[in-house]
Amino acid sequence: MIIPFNKYEGTGNDFIIVKNTPAILEHNDNNIFKRLCDRRFGIGADGLILIEDSPGFDFRMLYYNADGSPGEMCGNGGRCAAHFVMKHFTGPRDLSFLAGDGPHTATVAGDDIIEISVRDVTEARETPDGILVNTGVPHLVIFADDTELADFVTFARGLRYSPRYAPEGVNVNLVSVTDNGLRIRTYERGVEDETLSCGTGATASAIAAALTGKIVTGDTRVSVRGGELKIRFVTNAEGASEIFLTGPATYVFSGETEIQ
Repeated sequence: MIIPFNKYEGTGNDFIIVKNTPAILEHNDNNIFKRLCDRRFGIGADGLILIEDSPGFDFRMLYYNADGSPGEMCGNGGRCAAHFVMKHFTGPRDLSFLAGDGPHTATVAGDDIIEISVRDVTEARETPDGILVNTGVPHLVIFADDTELADFVTFARGLRYSPRYAPEGVNVNLVSVTDNGLRIRTYERGVEDETLSCGTGATASAIAAALTGKIVTGDTRVSVRGGELKIRFVTNAEGASEIFLTGPATYVFSGETEIQ
């Protein structure tokens, strides 16, 4: 089976994107997704995105983590998916798309800069470890004086698999407040490692910072290991609404791969 693909990255968070209408891959081809994302035996990526038709939307985005497991939403992946659709099918215009956590919008905010909407946050609560915020996927936000923890992956992995967040587990974000906004490192479940960027994690961190009074603005710059993201939102009694994530969506290369 020959699979055409595009490779994209958003602030270092990289994805394989496959146009899957008509169907090339089945939604339960998890072992194939895992193999394609493998950095030694496959193309290599933090995740794989299937782009499909969906009535009432410009496209449907199905997201799979590097281990082949499905994910409800990916912020950086959503921007890259929108750029891919604009590049190949619609041209640069406002789009609406459907992801696992519901509907989203996408707009062009500059050269290879895409802004997408993020679903309202109605679940934000303190735990003994930090602030738990759901931005389509669950994120644990931990504030520290700086983010240069020597063994961040081991620290974060312990929390990701903590019984407190079972059975689905949690993504872990270590966040510091800077003069220019926030600095963040993220451990992503499904990748089971630190990634250079996580859009939903950056969004969760900015909202957690606002809800706890660490920042006083709903228009926040977030520095991630792979670059910079911008998040704007309005806080409310339940959490936040009118949430938008803005950042680069960069085409890397395209090709074909064969799966036996």
